[in-house]
Amino acid sequence: MNATATEQLPVVVIGAGPAGLAAAAHLTGRGIETLVLETGARAGAAVREWAHVRLFSTWSELTDSAAEKLLAPTGWTKPDAKTYPTGGDWAEQYLRPLADVLGERVRFGARVIGVSRAGRDRIVDADRATQPFTVHVTHADGREERLFARAVIDASGTWATPSPAGASGLPALGEKAAADRITYRVPDLTDPAARARYAGKRTAVIGSGASAFTALASLADLAKAEDGAGTKAVWILRRGISGSTFGGGSADQLPARGALGLAAKAAVDEGHVDAVTGFRTEAIERDAEGRLVLVAEDGRRLDPVDEVIVLTGLRPDLTFLSELRLGLDERLQAPVELAPLIDPNQHSCGTVYPHGVKELSHPEQGIYLVGMKSYGRAPTFLALTGYEQVRSVVAAIAGDHEAAERVELVLPETGVCGGTGLFDQPQSNESTDGGGCCAPAPAFIPPETTASAPSCCS
Repeated sequence: MNATATEQLPVVVIGAGPAGLAAAAHLTGRGIETLVLETGARAGAAVREWAHVRLFSTWSELTDSAAEKLLAPTGWTKPDAKTYPTGGDWAEQYLRPLADVLGERVRFGARVIGVSRAGRDRIVDADRATQPFTVHVTHADGREERLFARAVIDASGTWATPSPAGASGLPALGEKAAADRITYRVPDLTDPAARARYAGKRTAVIGSGASAFTALASLADLAKAEDGAGTKAVWILRRGISGSTFGGGSADQLPARGALGLAAKAAVDEGHVDAVTGFRTEAIERDAEGRLVLVAEDGRRLDPVDEVIVLTGLRPDLTFLSELRLGLDERLQAPVELAPLIDPNQHSCGTVYPHGVKELSHPEQGIYLVGMKSYGRAPTFLALTGYEQVRSVVAAIAGDHEAAERVELVLPETGVCGGTGLFDQPQSNESTDGGGCCAPAPAFIPPETTASAPSCCS
């Protein structure tokens, strides 16, 4: 297929979440044929899995300008810019209407299982750049399909691939066998079944980011409720506790994000949560009563718990991109030009600036990872960042290089800077270990708590 014919093909967007639908809106606004492929049955399928929680960004930071232009003729009205929506609000009041206006450009129940160059595996050089992308899809009814695209924007996120409990990055020994007592999501304690699962129980929470904070605050609220007597949380940290452990607090430019850390601190201070520091999980065993015993790399064994909530971050699924030539950082699995800006081992908050096509490009021209997926394993993503990314990427696809290189976004900072990777440093040096400058996404806080509502996801 020649270059002219390839340019007539659509741009395929993988994922109908906030970043994916924003990309489709920008492509449509530029008159570029677009096809969005979404594994789920509805727009924002991943967001809907935490529909009960609130974001720590307000509506003013959660909608894209190109999307708003598409929605305006339908009579859509932007919600109050100063309010904090829940994930369900975001999906129903913004993502669903946006998918509706995009119409047949969005296909649901379509899982992308492979992307390559037509007739070229990753080894072949000959005429590679002139070939269109081939996208292999399986549909909910089992049907398989092959599509061709001029470019591919992967906005599939990282929600489907949570990191395990094991400190090595691999599942702890026994982790899979204990799956019936382990969850990798913040539970919805307004749901009667979930509430019954944790009420009066002893629960280990593994993780040090915003999601862990939310779980701790949620369990503390349950412990104070009439039906929650005996509820106790054990917070498992791979490092020690310092002044920055609970985030930016009042210094955070996203106040709800700062309030989340304060809520977690209150849960510890009030005795509803016991913290265990320097504990790197190696194994999860069952005792004679079927309860779980966490074992550390140094041999320490904790008292049995009834449940375990693992909130150790998310990671990108790169398996369906294995035939493409991606340039990814060996640690973060983020694009090599972007990785130094977001590396939680070394960056400070002020060094993360808005970025676009330059930082998101790969050796394989025409493939872009955007949104949460572009950050690989780094826990610092904001929705506004994703919108700026897709604006720039779409401009580049359209040949508008001036717009692609232009920066149109100013991001808020947090009061906490430093790298999460330095957990081996003595506690006296941990004042710089703030868990990264932004909370992991999605970051949660239950609607029934009094703290401001968080989340930075996209």
